[in-house]
Amino acid sequence: MPSLEQIKSGLMAARKIDFDPLEEARRRLIVALDVPTTAAAEVLVHQLGGCCRGFKIGFELFVAAGPSVLEPILQRGFSVFLDLKLHDIPNTVAGAVRSATALGAHMITLHAAGGPAMLAAAQDAVEGIPHSPQLLAVTVLTSMDAPQLHAVGIARQPADQVELLARMALDAGLRGFVCSPREVARVRALAGPEAVLAVPGIRPAGADTADQKRVATPAEALRRGASYLVVGRPITQASQPAAAAEAILKEMSEALGG
Repeated sequence: MPSLEQIKSGLMAARKIDFDPLEEARRRLIVALDVPTTAAAEVLVHQLGGCCRGFKIGFELFVAAGPSVLEPILQRGFSVFLDLKLHDIPNTVAGAVRSATALGAHMITLHAAGGPAMLAAAQDAVEGIPHSPQLLAVTVLTSMDAPQLHAVGIARQPADQVELLARMALDAGLRGFVCSPREVARVRALAGPEAVLAVPGIRPAGADTADQKRVATPAEALRRGASYLVVGRPITQASQPAAAAEAILKEMSEALGG
């Protein structure tokens, strides 16, 4: 009879045989549909449907198209990351979380800066709901650097502010976070292996960083502990979005397979 260690080794070997780095990269890539119309979103979903398993809907598209924009994406079998960064009094945020859950969103963002009572109310709103969405506490926006934080009265460095907010969210019961690639290793160490870390600010080597301050390449973000990479303009504003996505997937799969 094989020993427990032999069984464990056999299971690990089987997982390695079955593991497909490219398919895992597709599962971990979330494309941001930061476009102003339903028609533009539909074009991107059609072009990129083979490159990812989920799409992000943020303020621009949600305000322009309304909640109905989720339905055709969900019907095609994709997950929806609803990135509304909720930030209000606890009761209002809890209600918004329940409404977003009813729409079928798989991930919902809210600002950790809303405070522990708001975060706890949001978490309570999804407790007991079958297949409840993953709540993601946004720590510090990737467009913020130290001077930007100082301008709004926060004297800490971005990484220290990220850690403070992540600890607060953990205490409130959340196990999902949005943070820049610069802080993802720190948040992973703090939150543990089961936490869900969605990481924007992804820029392939040589790409324009635009208004993003704290960025990294896809491979760097994955190696530091990212669960998902949220990528918008490097894909959606490329002359050939699918080709741009495939290049990012190649880099991701190499990092995951290494």
